[in-house]
Amino acid sequence: MKKTKQTHQLLARVLAQVLFVSGLLLATSLMAGPLQQSELASIGFQEHHVGKVILVQLVTPNLPLAKRFYGGLFGWQFRDLKLEGEDYAEASMNGQLVAGLIHKPFPINETRQSSWLSFIAVHDVDSIQKLATALGAKTLLEPHTIANRGREAVFLDPQGAVFGVLGSTSGDPPDELADPGEWIWSSLSTTDPELIAGFYQTLFKYEVFDLPSDQGVKHLILTSDGYARTSVNSLPTSRLNTRAHWLNYVRVVDVDAMSAKTVSLGGHVLVEPRVDRHGGKVAIVSDPLGAPFGLFEWPETQDQGAAQ
Repeated sequence: MKKTKQTHQLLARVLAQVLFVSGLLLATSLMAGPLQQSELASIGFQEHHVGKVILVQLVTPNLPLAKRFYGGLFGWQFRDLKLEGEDYAEASMNGQLVAGLIHKPFPINETRQSSWLSFIAVHDVDSIQKLATALGAKTLLEPHTIANRGREAVFLDPQGAVFGVLGSTSGDPPDELADPGEWIWSSLSTTDPELIAGFYQTLFKYEVFDLPSDQGVKHLILTSDGYARTSVNSLPTSRLNTRAHWLNYVRVVDVDAMSAKTVSLGGHVLVEPRVDRHGGKVAIVSDPLGAPFGLFEWPETQDQGAAQ
């Protein structure tokens, strides 16, 4: 189903009300070597959407366990690759690339957890690196080229959140409403939303909208091409010592059922399902190795109403 501007506007309002995320510490040691050839990633698109999250990638020390968990939870199918000796798996649904999962052993003496990394679309990765570092970001993974995908880099933003950028040579996925089992939203929780929104606005030319919150916290929506792309939210005052972090949400049909299924597969519920004023629900969960992600219930009735 295509996303209309009305759908995005309604989605933005809902997200502003419910995506006040509890602080969750994401690991900052991310990524191994560059990808080998990817059949799914080589599928060409005729569109480019700077500022859109176009790839979400898991870094995990136990790839077989991650595949069993996410395959059991969402029905993802996997294609295995080798990355300079490291194991990598592409997750897909109905032949469409959903995510990447990379095996990265963690040193025994270091406390880390699996983590999901968001990649944001850009035209020129090297120019973005120069601009990002000039604005106070740190480069965690230098720009490098990936066969059949493009050029990417990974940064630590000025408030400590990790994010990636990807200049795709095969185009960016079109703006269509996510099906259940696909990523529907990404949000950033941080100590100073307005300041960091300015950082991302400079990088990706977002328009920034400050939406009112009944809780007295900041909810900023970042848009490009007339579409809501992400939100920037205040960390809870009780968790101001928590590192700023991105959190990605998967669309599901039933948040309660999927939360229970998460636990049955060895994962954990971090923030219990809650109802938003439009009747949908969100929850925050983690996989068995600690990677947090969100579950987002976006009923078909809302999609149809927004399109009218």
